[in-house]
Amino acid sequence: MARQKGFTLLELMIVVVLILVIAAIAIPSMREAQIHANEASAVGSIRAINQVEVQYQATYGGYAESLSNLGGADPCTKSAETACLLDQSLAGGTKSGYRFVAVGGSPSGGLNTSYVVGAAPEVFDRTGKRLFCSTDKNVIRTDLNSGGSTIPPGPEQCASFSALK
Repeated sequence: MARQKGFTLLELMIVVVLILVIAAIAIPSMREAQIHANEASAVGSIRAINQVEVQYQATYGGYAESLSNLGGADPCTKSAETACLLDQSLAGGTKSGYRFVAVGGSPSGGLNTSYVVGAAPEVFDRTGKRLFCSTDKNVIRTDLNSGGSTIPPGPEQCASFSALK
């Protein structure tokens, strides 16, 4: 009787089980790495918004009313409503798993004399965990977000957050 070549069912099942075990170990680590990458991107985006708010204030005399005023669709025409300073994805309010809001405040003579920018994960514990914010003082603040919020923080919340180290 000639011996047939190939794998037995038992050998194939062992290989499938080994692949599943490796996947069960690797996938949670990859998700944590993605969360850390999204959080780093959120901090970078807040820095960019802070810089753009300073440029906007120097050009138009006050801070932007909202995040959308800092961007503009291509081709962009510079004005107080579309300053063309931020890329459209960030000016639209979402980037890398985080939701962003920037709001001007303390109006005086029709111009905003302050602003707050906040960032929250779109899906808590999947796209990010921590909340981030900053004000016209350009200090980025963070909170561990133990409540699992997906709403960007406002000025009152931001004041209670600790400075990012």
